[in-house]
Amino acid sequence: MGAELYPVPALEPQQAHVSEIIVKKSRFICSIGHTAGMDECRNFIAKVSAQYADASHNCFAFNGSAPGATAVCGCSDDGEPHGTAGQPMLNVVLHCGIGELTAVVTRYFGGTLLGTGGLVKAYQDAVKSALETLQTAQRLIPAFIELQLEHSIVGFLMHQLPKFNAEIISQNFGVMAEFTLRLPQSEAPALAALLKEKMRGRGSLCVKTPQSQRC
Repeated sequence: MGAELYPVPALEPQQAHVSEIIVKKSRFICSIGHTAGMDECRNFIAKVSAQYADASHNCFAFNGSAPGATAVCGCSDDGEPHGTAGQPMLNVVLHCGIGELTAVVTRYFGGTLLGTGGLVKAYQDAVKSALETLQTAQRLIPAFIELQLEHSIVGFLMHQLPKFNAEIISQNFGVMAEFTLRLPQSEAPALAALLKEKMRGRGSLCVKTPQSQRC
């Protein structure tokens, strides 16, 4: 499966993994969420920011896709000097090897200025500290095969499923047997080719991936 499997935070939607460090009497509270896509990232940031609305700053960095990917990512200093919070946090998020992750670091000012370098280190350390205790799970990039086939081929199909790590999502037995299968994206072309050869034009088959939802 290779790159189709990658670690993500083992958290329920809107659940937060929280860690705190103290730097010269300033509290840096890091809240990490499992966020897939821009909307989930934004919603998590809004929730944490509302929870700590009385804080000096709620800086954030997010990656809404696979580890290191930059298609869905962003950050904010939220009032801290430019480049001292959001971007340093994003550097940690993008290089931590975990995908679909949003980090919000809440700062309660302790009365002592940290300086530019001190702020960069504090915000990065807050995220790194939270990542040290974060539990992860494996995220599978799936493909789906929708097919209609003759009943005489169902036994053959069932025999192939374990070989391709495929599971049945739905099935219906009418004039034709109808199935929707879910399996690792890398396995889909081979199984589709095998089934097409067996079906010999009798029935239909469609492969859908995250990149293509149309047949």
